[in-house]
Amino acid sequence: MTSTSKRTGRRVGMRWTELLNNPEAINATYHRDPPDLRGVRMHEVSLQVEVPTLKLRFDLPAYPDRPPRKWLTQKYDTVQVELSFSGLKSISLSGFGSEISADVFLAGEGGVNVRATSPGFRLQADATTAFVSKLSAYANEW
Repeated sequence: MTSTSKRTGRRVGMRWTELLNNPEAINATYHRDPPDLRGVRMHEVSLQVEVPTLKLRFDLPAYPDRPPRKWLTQKYDTVQVELSFSGLKSISLSGFGSEISADVFLAGEGGVNVRATSPGFRLQADATTAFVSKLSAYANEW
């Protein structure tokens, strides 16, 4: 259920996947109930200049209840997603490190706004669109 805040005009209660141009793979994997993006393990933050794009690659905080059969046979236990934010309008980044566990929030206001925060890391960006550029799984060895 979504509603619109009278004060900000933003849609409230919206799932992050509703802001993606191509949510089908995530919706199919999580049977339309994707996990929220709190406490994700960040693996990569990258910028592309040719077509201004931000890419965030991170582990989703929950494994699906009914994963694809291939993932079961491979004994995968972690889902990783790469989200791309194209038509990048602005970006702000402070702090960084090798072990980042962040809360990621997406909002839609004149495009897609992304914010990722943790005690030693903060990223905020505005883009025209957001999409899944990769969805995979692996066996987490640590």
